[in-house]
Amino acid sequence: MRLVVAFALVAALTATTTGALTFREARTGVLQQSQDAVIKLLRTQVSRLASGLAFPPGRAELRRFAADVAKGEPSGTWRVLAAYRELSATSVPDDPFEELTPALREAVGSSPATVFQRVTSADHTSLVVGMSVIYIAPVEVGRPVSGVRVFLTVPQTTELAYVDALVQAVWRAAVPALLLAVLLALLAARGVLRPVRALRSATRNIAEGRLDTRLAVNGSDELAELSHTFNETAAALEESVAELRDMEVRARRFAADVSHELRTPLAAMAAVTDVLDEEAAHLDPDTATAVRLISEETVKLARLVDDLMEISRFDAGAAVLHLDEIDLAESLRRTLAARAWTDTVEARLPEPDALRGRVDPRRLDVAVANLVGNALWHGAQPVLVRLYEDEGPGAGRRAVIEVLDSGPGIPAGVLPHVFERFYKSDTARARTEGSGLGLAIAEENIRIHGGTVRAANRPEGGAVFTVELPLRRDEPQREGRS
Repeated sequence: MRLVVAFALVAALTATTTGALTFREARTGVLQQSQDAVIKLLRTQVSRLASGLAFPPGRAELRRFAADVAKGEPSGTWRVLAAYRELSATSVPDDPFEELTPALREAVGSSPATVFQRVTSADHTSLVVGMSVIYIAPVEVGRPVSGVRVFLTVPQTTELAYVDALVQAVWRAAVPALLLAVLLALLAARGVLRPVRALRSATRNIAEGRLDTRLAVNGSDELAELSHTFNETAAALEESVAELRDMEVRARRFAADVSHELRTPLAAMAAVTDVLDEEAAHLDPDTATAVRLISEETVKLARLVDDLMEISRFDAGAAVLHLDEIDLAESLRRTLAARAWTDTVEARLPEPDALRGRVDPRRLDVAVANLVGNALWHGAQPVLVRLYEDEGPGAGRRAVIEVLDSGPGIPAGVLPHVFERFYKSDTARARTEGSGLGLAIAEENIRIHGGTVRAANRPEGGAVFTVELPLRRDEPQREGRS
């Protein structure tokens, strides 16, 4: 639109300027031609009739002279005033000759040149011409005499009609020119903006992940060069992303394969460490300490392998939901009881069957356990778990689970990264306190339910993790993939 408006403005300005210049030149030409013709004819008449003028002329001779000069114009539009000193007479009796201005009268009296002026009255414009008649008196007088002045006024009706017709002609020519300019602007805008729109659409496709998007290259101008550069950039980006995706797939497959292969020897090691734990009391102190250390590290390694297997399922899109309508409060009580946290963690839960929802019980148990374990390991007691129903604007019914601790809170630099895999900081996670996957697994398990989880710091101190789960009580049971 801006391009079309710019073209239209340029075309309008050009047409207006050209029309104005053309009109001025044509108007000047029309009026100049009419003026020259009037002056030439007036001079001819005066030259022809001046020789018969008596000297010194009286009023009667001046009236006859003015009438004879006026007859020189065949259409009879001339009005003539002849003056000599204080005497004057007009070709039309009692003509006030209002068009004659004092300035023109003075100019004719002070110069032998022909003087003209256009005078506009209430409803018409007239050309007023003045000239001096210079002649030589008879020889017997003995001296030259000069002083007769002739003034002529002629209406400019015909010339103004020509000018009006010229204005109309300019407008009739300017409007089609402007329309043609707008049409050319539309064509030019279409030719220029089509590749720009195509580039914008292709850029949006690239941003949406369709990296195989390419532009058609037509011509050899700057836009064609830009399209060619875009295609080269898109091809390089597609190749790089494909390589990264392939590397990511191989890395995930490697982690899954390694985790799977480690499970069998870890199971054997766990069985051996269980036996050694039972016999540790009968061993010497150094050996017993080594046995306990091996047992603890084996448990941690087994937990890490299980977490890697779980996160690999999410990455592969193989995580399956087994939905069941359960009492959410009872599910949280079982989670705390199964890990012997009933006496350690305070629970503020609704009455039995007060809040039910369709969830995957195992995945909800894993998510809540990871959040509570994180609060116990990295926060400080007391730790509080709350469950309540919330109905947000436009969001439908939701179950809200909050896990609050009384520790120092999460540092501002760590807060945006708490759900990232293997992310650890000196103050948030130590090497012996987890695999670095617990919160990431919790987030994935909540996300697969269509919910959200977020972390924040409480104003009174400590961290709070908030889980929001949509309640699906009215949906049929189903299985789904992430």
